[in-house]
Amino acid sequence: MPVRSLCSAVLRWPDRKAVDRAVREWAAEVARSHPEVRAIGYIGSYARGDWGVGSDLDLVILVADSSLPFHRRGAEFDTGPLPVPADVFVYTLEEWQSLQREGRRFYRTAVDEAVWVYRAPPEGSR
Repeated sequence: MPVRSLCSAVLRWPDRKAVDRAVREWAAEVARSHPEVRAIGYIGSYARGDWGVGSDLDLVILVADSSLPFHRRGAEFDTGPLPVPADVFVYTLEEWQSLQREGRRFYRTAVDEAVWVYRAPPEGSR
């Protein structure tokens, strides 16, 4: 989380390198505890490199399948260990492929700027 010096009013925000390292560690733990996870990445200001004080992290998680509605899936993933606030967007593989087929802007943006920090091994190779 942001750090305020005891001797200064300056607020220091975690840089891209620190956030990337933390996301990779977090993703490895998430993958161990959620076998349905197929990929984890981040998009937005941290992915583009234009983050600043107050920037949050936009996470994209692809799962094999889910019985939960889209708006409730992100709550299944505890982002508390991350050094900045995070928004979590969880898509099933079928939904992700549908976004691709439909040429949705979100999908195109994600493909252009995503930093993928975890990809599950192909089925059958575990």
